[in-house]
Amino acid sequence: MLPFSYAVRNLFRSKSRLIQTIGGSALVVLLVMASVALNSGMKKVLSASGSPHNVILVGAGSEESIQRSEVPESSAGIAEASIPGINESLGVRAVSSEIHYMNYLQFPDGRKTQAMFRGVTPEALRVHPEIRIDAGSFPRSGEVMAGRLAWRKLGLKEGELKLGSILILDGQELKVSGIFAAPGTVLESELWATLGDMRVLSKRETLSCVVVRLDDPADFEEADLFAKQRLDLELSAMRESDYYDRLSAFFKPLRAMTWITAGLIAAGALFGGINTLYAAFASRVREMATLQAIGFSRGSLLLSLIQESTLACLTGALVASLLAVFILDGRTIPFSIGSFTLEIGPAAAISGIVTGLLLGLIGALPPAIRCLKPSLHSALRMS
Repeated sequence: MLPFSYAVRNLFRSKSRLIQTIGGSALVVLLVMASVALNSGMKKVLSASGSPHNVILVGAGSEESIQRSEVPESSAGIAEASIPGINESLGVRAVSSEIHYMNYLQFPDGRKTQAMFRGVTPEALRVHPEIRIDAGSFPRSGEVMAGRLAWRKLGLKEGELKLGSILILDGQELKVSGIFAAPGTVLESELWATLGDMRVLSKRETLSCVVVRLDDPADFEEADLFAKQRLDLELSAMRESDYYDRLSAFFKPLRAMTWITAGLIAAGALFGGINTLYAAFASRVREMATLQAIGFSRGSLLLSLIQESTLACLTGALVASLLAVFILDGRTIPFSIGSFTLEIGPAAAISGIVTGLLLGLIGALPPAIRCLKPSLHSALRMS
């Protein structure tokens, strides 16, 4: 067997080729790690946003989009009195009337951006216990409460959306009264206003939905039975977790596109790397033949060539991992209904190492085999 130091020394024969190999593998590994982080981040935030304890009552036929749903104002009171098993605290039952509204928001400096509003009453805090008000207070008329990641969804710089900031919706000025957190959910990208203000600003007389929190998720059957029995209300009941599962399935093609893009770039880098190694190994045919003549087997020479390639690609994987930690980790990415945070966790790290190994192995095999293919006497005569 050839010593490992032989493979290491050969890496530095051509510094330009070494830099190209490391750079190409680093780019591919970085893209793969970004794809893993993006897919897991989006999936995680959608799965965490829905609670199995919550039941959403929407208009029949509007199960795919709460924003298009229309629910009679009286539905909340009827549901509160009719559905057994609703969570109750201090004599108040956890039933929230909500209006979900998306429209363009304007800033005093003239900038416009799309924002997701939720018109709520204080009972919404009972239905969504993950909400924590970090600063300020719950909104009153003429005010909004912003999620801690709403700035990213609105395309602002961090810190621009703060207490006292003025937002303009349909000519109406709204003051930011509070900042709230709901870790790991899409709620953190929303703006919450009073139900009365949203009713006026969205110009609607109906609710988008009624959210009910149950003590036991098994009581969903009772809520579903209520929706089916009250034909006059034209309601449909679904678990909040099921609703966000549907949204996750809706975004599945988008997540698949990130993998396809990463795969295409990886394929291009792989073929480019193979061409580079073909040129590099072609000039070493006589060297390999000489090593065979003094007693080294073709298997040990093949292993040494693979070691060279794999070492270079793993170095690129290390560079990509450092870039991912410093550039991607913790970065907030907006999408249509909210935003999520990229996390370079164990899954992304393992995917980067595996990608680096595969690039080194697959990229080296064809040119290494071709380098060792000529017979010994033919190879020794090559100039």
